[in-house]
Amino acid sequence: MFFKKDKVEGNDYHNLDLDNIPKHIAFIMDGNGRWAKKRKMPRTYGHHEGTKTIRNIALKCNELKVEAMTVYAFSTENFARPEKEVQYIFKLPKDFFEAYMKELMENNVKICTIGHLDMAPQETQDIINTAIEKTKDNTGLKLCFAFIYGGRDEIVHAGKNIAIKLKEGLIKEDDINEQLFSNELMTKDLPDVDLMIRTSGEQRLSNFLLWQLAYAEFVFTNVLWPDFNDEELYKAIWLYQNRDRRFGGLK
Repeated sequence: MFFKKDKVEGNDYHNLDLDNIPKHIAFIMDGNGRWAKKRKMPRTYGHHEGTKTIRNIALKCNELKVEAMTVYAFSTENFARPEKEVQYIFKLPKDFFEAYMKELMENNVKICTIGHLDMAPQETQDIINTAIEKTKDNTGLKLCFAFIYGGRDEIVHAGKNIAIKLKEGLIKEDDINEQLFSNELMTKDLPDVDLMIRTSGEQRLSNFLLWQLAYAEFVFTNVLWPDFNDEELYKAIWLYQNRDRRFGGLK
């Protein structure tokens, strides 16, 4: 749902229930290009400014004891964008980690990825893999970059792995259940998503974490990603905490 002023005014969003913080928050970081266009700047400028928001929100999530934060950095469909923009996005991890690695280490943040990193330029792979290695022993927030990722592709990949194990006799047909399937997903080391936030006013999933969002709460906000700040995060968590999560049952 959208934030509506008649519902949010007068509420103290900073008075959150710290015992009911989402374990895993996923972000569809939409609106970088529109944000830049409003300022008569190229789309790439919006992507650059958007990385600052990743840093800010990650540190705030870490402070709130969120276990995992996944950001939709580059989808399998994003290759359809102009080549210049794609190549610029592939260079952003270098800028991001050069600027913020020291701070991420000081705050015990652990870097991880899902997707097909092997399809990125070698330099981009090396930079991200170095960040993963440097932070592997950190025990704070898991900051996961969905990079060259698609939800349908992930599900197909998991299905193929299960089929191979079944064919090789490593598992039986009766062994196949939701838990076994989840263990074949790229997110097997992350908790299920509790809260999904999409910025910029769009209301669709865009092939993002289709399995993991089964029982997540969705918040769609008109705020463009570079403008998404701590206040907006608190609003989204407040909305999450004031939803009636039934998981298909009754209360």
